[in-house]
Amino acid sequence: MSAAGGAARRFYALALGLLTLAACAACTTTTRQVSEVRPVLQNNMPSSMSELRLADSALDSGNIELATTLYNKVLQANPKSVAGITGLGNTLYAVGDFTRAGVYYDRAIKIDADAVTPMIGAARVAIHQRRFNDAIKTYRDVLARAPNDPTASAGLGAALDLNNDHAGAQAVLKQALVANPGDPMLSVNLGLSLILGGNPREGANVLLDVTRYPGAPPQARQNLALAYGLMGNSEAAAEILGHDLPKASVQDNLRFYDIQRAHLPQAGGTAPAALPVATVQRVPAVAIQSASVR
Repeated sequence: MSAAGGAARRFYALALGLLTLAACAACTTTTRQVSEVRPVLQNNMPSSMSELRLADSALDSGNIELATTLYNKVLQANPKSVAGITGLGNTLYAVGDFTRAGVYYDRAIKIDADAVTPMIGAARVAIHQRRFNDAIKTYRDVLARAPNDPTASAGLGAALDLNNDHAGAQAVLKQALVANPGDPMLSVNLGLSLILGGNPREGANVLLDVTRYPGAPPQARQNLALAYGLMGNSEAAAEILGHDLPKASVQDNLRFYDIQRAHLPQAGGTAPAALPVATVQRVPAVAIQSASVR
């Protein structure tokens, strides 16, 4: 295997993992959005709402055991609680049991076919299982019910990127940003999509608008470092990476940026062969993360 082929395969693994994050990192955001739609779900018992809120808070704080106990209490009171069933799916998703999480999401959808939150959960599971077309379809179904929902739009954008449709991903994300101006999750995903699509400079401009805020997510900074690295500005990339990574990891990333940049067509190298996910013929990329997934 040539060095170029090895670099391409390494890019594929990193891009897949981090784009999967981009599609699925909205676990906490999704949970909060559930609370917004719960009042319209007829199968939510008023007496269970406090348990649901406590369970959501426990899940958000990473206390999976407590969250599971509370969601089970909700289901004991109301076995058809869509929010409770979805919550159990979220606890399983949080520990990486995607297959069982999908079972709970599907169960919730069968009870209420219009419940947006379990649909988003099912789409996240499909992403992890590399069923990108299924994820795209499900996210589109969500957006038909909740137009320009930021979580669903970010997930759809990541799923399209994973399916090598960068133009489609960018169209979705730009439209969602019109409806949700300044949303950091959408902006980070758009910057990543532009980088994957062969426009690191444009991606950097988008990410700069996010990283100028003190509370910017680390994914935004790491994606910005990637863009600078692909443009040959290793000094700027190193400074950005240093905010979140130890020196050894910074140097590893910089070396990988150099390898990828050497194979860019405009640098005179030969582009790597097409990959099944996140094609790198135009711009090979590296450690990339998005705010749309945990």
